[in-house]
Amino acid sequence: MPGRSVGRSIDAVTEKGQFMTKYEFTLVIGEAIELTEEIADELFAAGCDDATPGTCDGVFVIDFCREAETLEEAIQSAIANTRQAGLTAAQIQIEAAAVSQTA
Repeated sequence: MPGRSVGRSIDAVTEKGQFMTKYEFTLVIGEAIELTEEIADELFAAGCDDATPGTCDGVFVIDFCREAETLEEAIQSAIANTRQAGLTAAQIQIEAAAVSQTA
């Protein structure tokens, strides 16, 4: 179910041996749209290959598990990629624990 596990962070090591963190959060899209294969393809092409789009009760959401140095960087890049696909985030959902871990 979209949006059920938001805000967690997972430590990871990149191929180059660098330490990065994967952040989990959800972008809620402002427009009332249905998820289609075309929209999913546009999101993937725009760089959202680390995301899972979905709808729940008519709300379009995109769950991300994004690798970045900071939570802010992860969210900003996800918003930019989503805009490239023609969608606008109306809300960001993260768990309070994820914010305190990165502060």
